[in-house]
Amino acid sequence: MGRFILRRSLQSVFSLLALVVFVFVLARLAGSPADLFLPPDATDEARQQFDIRYGFDDPIAVQFLHFVGGLLRLDFGESIQFGRPALDVVLEAFPTTLALAAITMPIVIAVSLVAGSLAAARPGRLFDRLAAIMSLVGASTPNFWVAIVGVIVFAVTLRILPTSGTGSAAHWVLPVAVLCLRPVGVLVQVVRTSMLAALSSAYVKTARARGVSPRAIVFVHALRNAMLPVISVATDQAAGLVNGAVIVETVFGFPGVGKLMIDSVLLRDFAVIQAAVLVTALAVFLINIIADIAYALVDPRIRYS
Repeated sequence: MGRFILRRSLQSVFSLLALVVFVFVLARLAGSPADLFLPPDATDEARQQFDIRYGFDDPIAVQFLHFVGGLLRLDFGESIQFGRPALDVVLEAFPTTLALAAITMPIVIAVSLVAGSLAAARPGRLFDRLAAIMSLVGASTPNFWVAIVGVIVFAVTLRILPTSGTGSAAHWVLPVAVLCLRPVGVLVQVVRTSMLAALSSAYVKTARARGVSPRAIVFVHALRNAMLPVISVATDQAAGLVNGAVIVETVFGFPGVGKLMIDSVLLRDFAVIQAAVLVTALAVFLINIIADIAYALVDPRIRYS
């Protein structure tokens, strides 16, 4: 396992290098930050001083070399909007996004396992049909639309939940509910399909013949063997929470990395954009490593040689 993780880490280095080039070039296609941070009547001298301060007067190749050299020292440059190191700004916002994901994923996995298992235990029954309809609706409904409707219904009309911010537990209800919707919709169907295959296997028939209770067959014998595809899809959904967080944090005014990214793109704060993307990419890489370890724990037959 240690050798496998090392090999995966080396492979991820090349992906991160490609991402570094992509983010650096794409961020600069948006235009000069001087157009946003300086007044429209700023003199050429003021623009020149602005470019010199942030290194934008150098050729693009020189800027890239400075950027890569800074990465080796964990120096992403200075944020134009905050006047502080970009990495510090991102690391201050990251715990909020991490907390949002840490609350969301356990709910997603618990609801999906229970709903998908019960649907597979009684295929074709009323609960199975309702689960299929609800999961299809959840998986296909855009997050931004659900977020806006949630604000209108629960915050503006009923006035039982706040519209934005993170001041209390109530502030987290709508964002977590919106983020749960799509992953639950996808995972319920994955759990159901995987459980149907497990429940029709020989060892389950043997367990039934030995008089094992239906609940023990579903949640003890079949569920463990149905977990591999569930872990794979759950990993993708966990990584996708970052994309969903960009929308949800923006709609609900959550001070996380997603909202920070949007604000930085609008203000052309290159240093923060680059730091936020690379820190997020590193988090996704760690999620995939955890998933690989989970594969081996669920199925000891898996060997990463």
